[in-house]
Amino acid sequence: MDNSKEDFKIQSFDLETQNLLKTALKEPSTVDLEKVSRILVDQSLKDPLFSKEAGRICYTIVQTEATCNSNVFRRNLLNRLQVEFKAREETRLRSVHEWVCFITFICNVFHYLKINNMPMVALVHPVYDCLDRLAQPDALSNEEEVDCLVLQLHRIGDQLEKMNGPRMDELFHLLRDGFLLQQGLSSMTRLLLLETLECRAGGWVLSDTAQKYYYSEVTD
Repeated sequence: MDNSKEDFKIQSFDLETQNLLKTALKEPSTVDLEKVSRILVDQSLKDPLFSKEAGRICYTIVQTEATCNSNVFRRNLLNRLQVEFKAREETRLRSVHEWVCFITFICNVFHYLKINNMPMVALVHPVYDCLDRLAQPDALSNEEEVDCLVLQLHRIGDQLEKMNGPRMDELFHLLRDGFLLQQGLSSMTRLLLLETLECRAGGWVLSDTAQKYYYSEVTD
């Protein structure tokens, strides 16, 4: 376990910050956890690769902290996520890239952080709200947002649906309407939406052929 804590991609930080994060991963009670959460969120909003990694870092700190019956980091993290969530529309208007990074981060936190082996209830509606926003007509016209939507649904759709099935039905009504009714969508967007509809219909499992096609497209 200790070795895995050194494997997180934190090399982009200065040495002082790297040491702070390494300490937080091993002995969270000895560092400023509000600062740690701020660093993780700030970097996630800038760096799409790190936004995928940060969920694992948060999970490890929360798990380590839990052995001491503490939840200081989790509380600070959720407080900061709430601030960013409230400002989500302003973020999107300012920078779609930053907005997509935020969604990637909050979805990864939802994916990794569990309480009694269940996703955090506090994140269910905010995650749905973000994904619903990605399913609106203006977002479906932006391939960066469509890619984000499809990737997150492939990653956490099954978990989300188990937490709140009716909201997943509502989200997929938006996707179905977008696919069938919206004019001007790119051929790639239509393919990704169709594939996502089929994925959910198949119990969140893609056929081998569809999976190969999907991953070849998103890595181009």
